Amino acid sequence: MWFVLALLSALFAALTSILAKVGIKDVNSNLATAIRTMVVVLLAWGMVFLTNTQGGITNIGKKSWIFLILSGLATGASWLCYYKALQIGEASKVVPVDKLSVVITLVLAFVFLHEKVTTKSVIGCILIGAGTLFMVL
Repeated sequence: MWFVLALLSALFAALTSILAKVGIKDVNSNLATAIRTMVVVLLAWGMVFLTNTQGGITNIGKKSWIFLILSGLATGASWLCYYKALQIGEASKVVPVDKLSVVITLVLAFVFLHEKVTTKSVIGCILIGAGTLFMVL
């Protein structure tokens, strides 16, 4: 099931890029990000109430709160940079560079989460990095 959800995530991320590129024409990128964020907030809280999981908020520990807030700040910074890059650059070049996050995530997971480094993951990182450079040069 995780694979299906990951594929759907990729599909929606692709749609996000194309729809955003069209939507930010003649709109300040920060304003566009704020509008997008409000839609995401409404959707996320709608799902919380739809699945009746709002009661779990009182069970969230201090460490989880800190890391969820930091993750939210990183997401916001990423979106602000992404929308500005998308507004001034070509989607076909901005998106591959943005997807270098896959390589960076793997490296950070190895260093900070102590996830196993495999030959397959190293080769994948190299190929993704090389592919990104090939697409944008």
